[in-house]
Amino acid sequence: MEGVSEMHDQTNLTRKEIAEELTGQLGYSQNICSEIVDSFLGKMKDALIEGESIKLVHFGTFTVRDKAPRTGRNPRTGEPITITKRQAVSFRPSKKLREQVNE
Repeated sequence: MEGVSEMHDQTNLTRKEIAEELTGQLGYSQNICSEIVDSFLGKMKDALIEGESIKLVHFGTFTVRDKAPRTGRNPRTGEPITITKRQAVSFRPSKKLREQVNE
């Protein structure tokens, strides 16, 4: 997806933009490419919900981390509140991606 950086002038990359890029590169219809993107992202979501890690070589790794409960503050009132334990999705970029971003 070399052309993504050139076509992407906004702050967000959308599913539709990814599907359009696939359409241009692969020649499949927009509907088929949208299904491919949705299927891929759906598989990623299902794996994370199951607590599995997702490793994409030369890109990075998505993991689910357990976050311990902690004390926080209500930003409006300053009142202390307890933030319950929860799980969060974490992304660690590959060394190659980190190097490219920092060039």
